[in-house]
Amino acid sequence: MSDLEHGGKQEPAAEASGATPRLPNLLAAWVPILSMVGFMLYVFVFVADSKVYDAAHMPLLCSTIVACVVGMAYGRSFKYMLDGILERLFVSMEAVLILLLVGLLISSFMISGTIPALIYYGLALLTPQTFLPVGCALCAVVGWACGSSWTATATVGIAFMTIGAGLGVNPALTAGMVVSGAYVGDKLSPMSDTTNLAAAVSETGLFDHVRAMMSTTIPVFLIALVLYTFLGINTGSEGYDPSIAEGIRDAISATFNVSPVVLLPILVIIGVCVLRVPGLVGVVISILAGVVFTLLFQAPHSLADFFAILHYGPSITTGNEFVDAALAKGGMENQLWTISLVVLAVSFGGALERCGSVERLFAGLKRLIHRVGTLTGCTLMTSMFCDAVMCDQYLGIGVPAPLYADKYDEMGLSRNMLSRTLEDAGTMWSPLMPWTACGAYQMSTLGLSPFAFFPFAFVNLLSPIYAFATAMLGRNIFWADGSYTNLLGKTRPGKPAACPDAIREVALANLEAARAAGKAPRPEA
Repeated sequence: MSDLEHGGKQEPAAEASGATPRLPNLLAAWVPILSMVGFMLYVFVFVADSKVYDAAHMPLLCSTIVACVVGMAYGRSFKYMLDGILERLFVSMEAVLILLLVGLLISSFMISGTIPALIYYGLALLTPQTFLPVGCALCAVVGWACGSSWTATATVGIAFMTIGAGLGVNPALTAGMVVSGAYVGDKLSPMSDTTNLAAAVSETGLFDHVRAMMSTTIPVFLIALVLYTFLGINTGSEGYDPSIAEGIRDAISATFNVSPVVLLPILVIIGVCVLRVPGLVGVVISILAGVVFTLLFQAPHSLADFFAILHYGPSITTGNEFVDAALAKGGMENQLWTISLVVLAVSFGGALERCGSVERLFAGLKRLIHRVGTLTGCTLMTSMFCDAVMCDQYLGIGVPAPLYADKYDEMGLSRNMLSRTLEDAGTMWSPLMPWTACGAYQMSTLGLSPFAFFPFAFVNLLSPIYAFATAMLGRNIFWADGSYTNLLGKTRPGKPAACPDAIREVALANLEAARAAGKAPRPEA
């Protein structure tokens, strides 16, 4: 097999041993994936009630071993397999470091009163008619401020589930609203782990990726708000119980110095985004802002207190179960479970790629792709496939990226077009299946199966549909030279998204060739 057939990766160890690396047959290509499905079903279905083990870590580790065995059986050396794993981990390492620091950020924003103040003022706005749209917007703000959909659902999301019950709102509708808002905030936050991962595996800039995500996430978010507003208008007031929201607000005001001033750290995050400060630096600046506001406006803390809170998370008791659950988040220690899951998920993706399974199962599709809309659709479907069979959003992002990246370059597209598409499906659909890590988390946090809130998570449902529909119409497209084709079909010049120089040169040459052939639009003055 030639170096080109290996994707440009030569394997000296295999050649020295006399083995001939080759693609696995179709059945063998499915073995690592079916192993993953089998291990996940065993853990989350057959032994779930026993509570002996309920994490995705060991299924990921065992499936990675299976993928390595398949690769070695078809002539790939262990070193070649390990290099693929390490390569994927290296690409994702900045996201891992940011995820580690995000635990500190959540803690600092908790003790500074910033997140409690968001909850406090947000609850003051709620009525039976405004509950759904305002709740969705508030979840989006918290998810964006924390950089975590999980934190948003575990804080205001938990409160909204009970408040919604007091308002007489269908719990499935409330859960769908919470998930929709939380994932909007997560996708637009430069502190989100998946946001950083998508940018990293697509080899584009973090803020270039966020800018591209806005082109799909914000329109879908506005559509969802309209739908939630319509549903809210038709909600009666018979079951409204204002004491629940008031109890939460009283507990927060008794524990924190709540004022609009403590919301200012959010402006620090906005400033970091606007100034395009590098991700790690921006998170550190935001953490320091939270610490400073704690010193200025909350109870005194010693240096040892800050170390303990930032490392292990805040330990605050208010006597209100909803507030206590909301505040028991954050800390570097609490991020290690997720980080270990990310490491194992990315490792499995690297092993699956190197063993030849991905190439055998999906490479044939690339030869059939000749339009931007078709490429977008294939990327979306592959991401959703990876979510469903590999049970984790990190694989829904990490596996399709190297598979389709060169096709985006071939069509003269920007790499943030790739990163956006990966998240439109790989991230947005990950909580909609109960056997994925995200689906299992949301199910345990909100107390409902994803199958129950699936029809009401409008943002998550519509994101891939919107991305595919606009791309098929030749709209909402980012090109390699920085130009952007908007929803009206007008192509405007812009600043190119960050990517390696070699990639940009190839993509620009292909874009110019496509324009000469009339297959891509030229920017208008």
